[in-house]
Amino acid sequence: MVQTIAVIEDEQAISDIIKYNLEKEGYKVCVAYDGEAGIKLIESIDPDLIILDIMMPKMDGLEVCRRVRMTKETPIIMLTARAEELDKVLGLELGADDYMTKPFGMRELVARVKANLRRGGFVSDEVAVESNLVQEDSLAIDLSKYEVTKNGTVVDLTLREYELLRFLATQKGKVFSREALLEKVWGYEYYGDVRTVDVTVRRLREKIEDDPSKAAFVLTKRGVGYYFRG
Repeated sequence: MVQTIAVIEDEQAISDIIKYNLEKEGYKVCVAYDGEAGIKLIESIDPDLIILDIMMPKMDGLEVCRRVRMTKETPIIMLTARAEELDKVLGLELGADDYMTKPFGMRELVARVKANLRRGGFVSDEVAVESNLVQEDSLAIDLSKYEVTKNGTVVDLTLREYELLRFLATQKGKVFSREALLEKVWGYEYYGDVRTVDVTVRRLREKIEDDPSKAAFVLTKRGVGYYFRG
């Protein structure tokens, strides 16, 4: 089955080259050139992944991301300019799965697309998961259903938040650096900015912890990285 990608980018030259390179990889690519048209495109085609520029006319990418996340968990890769450091973090806080800084190479973009389209399958061979259910006090992770519950209530996680929790929870007590998590969970090599991991951990804690400032499940090993208690 051919996977569909929505590219929402107001610079046609950039949209054209992204479309060309992704179609060469076998994806179906649909393009919109402003935020409002992007929302309509997403609603009409229900894409498997969204590539979303931040600075656009009519509606910026941050607002598009916010609206998408109200109803969909579709992977989102945001495109930012070098000066938009704050917007990168805001995009991640709103639920974007990844971001790339312009200018970027097409080979790297294709790698990011493939990584963000993955569905599970990343648990290390070193770990033997004896059951489809990982339980820790009030938190339960159903590996077969891709579902997390807290006190019996389903927790609404994005795909990336779920993948991060699943990876750490199936390797309890093992500490992973941010660079290792980018490779193991996001599926690509470390490119020099680990804020993606930090923001995703913060969002995850807000959803699964009773008190995010005093984490009980996803813990920090100061100066090293993150781990799931165990």
